[in-house]
Amino acid sequence: MIFDVRSMLRSGALGSSKRHGISRLPPSSLVYARISTGTRSTIGRTAFISTAHAVEQPTIPQVPLSAIGAHESSRKAALREAKPFSAFLTDTYHRQHDYLRISLTERCNLRCLYCMPEEGVPLSPAAHILTSPEIFYLSSLFVSQGVNKIRLTGGEPTVRKDILPLMQSIGSLRSKGLREIAITTNGISLHRKLDSMIESGLTGVNLSLDTLDPYQFQIMTRRNGFEAVMKSINRVLEMKKMGASIKLKINCVVMRGMNDREIIPFVEMGREQDIEVRFIEYMPFGGNKWSQKKMFPFKEMLENIRQKHPNIHSVQGHKNDTSKTYQVPGFVGKVGFITSMTSDFCGTCNRLRITSDGNLKVCLHGNAEVSLRDILREHNNGEPIDETTFQSIRETEIEKANGSISEDTPFGWGPREARLLQIIGAAVKKKEEKHAGMGELENMENRPMILIGG
Repeated sequence: MIFDVRSMLRSGALGSSKRHGISRLPPSSLVYARISTGTRSTIGRTAFISTAHAVEQPTIPQVPLSAIGAHESSRKAALREAKPFSAFLTDTYHRQHDYLRISLTERCNLRCLYCMPEEGVPLSPAAHILTSPEIFYLSSLFVSQGVNKIRLTGGEPTVRKDILPLMQSIGSLRSKGLREIAITTNGISLHRKLDSMIESGLTGVNLSLDTLDPYQFQIMTRRNGFEAVMKSINRVLEMKKMGASIKLKINCVVMRGMNDREIIPFVEMGREQDIEVRFIEYMPFGGNKWSQKKMFPFKEMLENIRQKHPNIHSVQGHKNDTSKTYQVPGFVGKVGFITSMTSDFCGTCNRLRITSDGNLKVCLHGNAEVSLRDILREHNNGEPIDETTFQSIRETEIEKANGSISEDTPFGWGPREARLLQIIGAAVKKKEEKHAGMGELENMENRPMILIGG
């Protein structure tokens, strides 16, 4: 059976949606972002107009040529004054790291075979997990150095209770140069929070789904929830139709003898819908019982697809893409292959990771980590920094500076931020040219994927 998403929508197989408008955040919804007066700021709301309820568009006024020329001059002046990319985020191979992935939690409501051991993993004490003010602080610091994309991961990020106000606070960094806010999720509860996330600036959803068979879903995830995942896919597609500028990618880890027969049905999802399905080579992580026999390589996946779609061809992607992108002629969507095991993409890597317990990890497959959390908390007796403490530290720094705050760093906490940047820069400079090969990775100690944040 071919699982075409549009057919599913028409038949209701993806689950019906009772809501047709955009939900509104309550007026009391606030963000952690602080402005110079010490008050809180809120994020502007974004409304989407359904194509089913078109309205008359206002006449667009003519713009004088002189105004266009002035704008062009202003743009050129801004380019001349632009700062060079941060040396702290540039490694010895001249790779500039402008993409930060932040794990919000170690917890997850699934138990996927390739991600977590069947018995689960020991969770860190709650006090070891980064608080929302700490996450916002680190996000601000990295954005100040040139990061323009932040992805929130887990565990499963949507199980974090304060994910919505946290996403709002990170969304406030768009005025500081942040361009993209994305999330990687299993989709179980995404449909309940998606509308508010989009209002906060969410631009991309990577949804992990390894089978289109509800029974196989239970085997691969050791949990129920297939219908909820499909409801989330449905909701993203609805929001796109209503004008939301959000990309949807479905990530499928292919395991030989487990779900490799579903490659073609997954490709068919993009026949009439703007979805990119990305097939991921099975990778070794702590506790996932990886073996080369289970690994289904990219070239074999592509050959399988060509038997059904012989004219599938590669398309140009972004230089920092992790996937090799292909398209079937006549299809709306695309197909991608993440080939970490057989053809690495280390040469163009621009990604850094912060684990939920506050460690900086410069390579997914490396086991070197450095704690940013401990540096953040060292003047708070090692205790978590909540919102009240965050403001108190800021006021103390203002007093130390005799009311004058440096503009060189996001919060003007010169010594603290300078030390963090030194630690970050040293870690980035130690990043290897490429990660270990398949044989070495199999025997290398690394966290389980659930504790890294993919």
